[in-house]
Amino acid sequence: MYRKIEEELKAWKENYKMPLMLIGARQTGKTYILEEFCKNNFQNYVYINLDKEEDIAEVFKETIDPEKIIEKIEIIKNIVINLQDTIIFLDEIQVSERAITSLKYFCESEKPYKIVCAGSLLGVKINRFKSSFPVGKVLIKYLNPMDFEEFLMALGEFKLIEEIKKHFRSNEAVINSIHEKALLLYKKYLVLGGMPAVINNFRDNDCNIAHVNLELQEQIITSYLADMNKYTLNSEGIKNNQIYNSIPKELARVNNIFKYSIVDKEARKIRYESSLDWLLASNMILKCDLVEKNESPLKAFVNPDKFKIYLSDVGLLRALSNLDYQEILLDKNEMYKGVLTENYVACEFFTKFRELYFFNFSRYEIDFLIKIEGDIIPVEVKSGRRTSSTSLNEYIKKYNPKYSIRISSKNFGMDNNIKSVPLYAVFCLTEGNR
Repeated sequence: MYRKIEEELKAWKENYKMPLMLIGARQTGKTYILEEFCKNNFQNYVYINLDKEEDIAEVFKETIDPEKIIEKIEIIKNIVINLQDTIIFLDEIQVSERAITSLKYFCESEKPYKIVCAGSLLGVKINRFKSSFPVGKVLIKYLNPMDFEEFLMALGEFKLIEEIKKHFRSNEAVINSIHEKALLLYKKYLVLGGMPAVINNFRDNDCNIAHVNLELQEQIITSYLADMNKYTLNSEGIKNNQIYNSIPKELARVNNIFKYSIVDKEARKIRYESSLDWLLASNMILKCDLVEKNESPLKAFVNPDKFKIYLSDVGLLRALSNLDYQEILLDKNEMYKGVLTENYVACEFFTKFRELYFFNFSRYEIDFLIKIEGDIIPVEVKSGRRTSSTSLNEYIKKYNPKYSIRISSKNFGMDNNIKSVPLYAVFCLTEGNR
């Protein structure tokens, strides 16, 4: 399946001097994407799994000199590595801190080394690196779950994508039959989420959602929880687990600003903050910060004590919430559908902006603030077709933004300087077009 990051990998190939590190949560497809890239773009490639190939992991304990590393890999694997046409893929690199350190010397060498690497919980590893991380010597890229546009690509809906983009730019309503088709696909995406294994299973079952093995999502969650215990102290793993499992309850509250007391009645920030940081670094959850000023740069006005937490994949949120897929497709649970919708938008925005912000003023709240072409744009999210909102109207009166965005089940349009964006067209927003 095509992933947008492929274009970034191809760009790196043209200037490969700096080793590339791909970071993302487990099961997002890091190994698959890098293997396909290596196979399709280089004459030869060497795959090394440092978690399984302990003899090669041992090499990095002895030396971090690139020439010696390559020499010993050649001996262990009984191969000759031609640096001109060979790429080396170090998978599960998080198991060897020395291997990560060696990337600095691969970067600084005059020889044409081509190195890519990936691994589980790399974000956590980097945050807790005991020695000096090779800052500026490694190109870091992020792989998130498949967004809705990638989901449509996986289904071969390329003409639908172009139709969506065209009407996003023109603000003209798409014909109703196409609008309803896109909304149905969006609802299916809420059920499936963006994990490649789940989407592959959907395709393998003729895109019949009733036949999809949704237990795959349960298995992914189980693997996440196992990671929490494998790579942390027991007490920290328990707290990580508590926070992760509390997210459906956190999001279902009317005021869903994160509260440690929802995790555990006795929970306090001082005890649980490191666990929250672990989950964020692992890319398993996303953080949306409250900003106290709607001015650029938004990051400068973050209130560190008030934020929201979302799961990094909307399908996993559905599974963790134990919500039946028919409730979503048939609109039987409007309240929790709103929770899924907000989480979906957060995921879509995070893949583009890498940062999430919301805004409070007086007694009103704006779901998201995003920056498009230098302007701070307020974004309101609705799960259905009812789009009346006092908060957005009051924001417009008080702050007079260049324009505003309302995401909902309604068709494209522009009314009173509010751009109507259907839920299935959120991926278009980074184009910055009105």
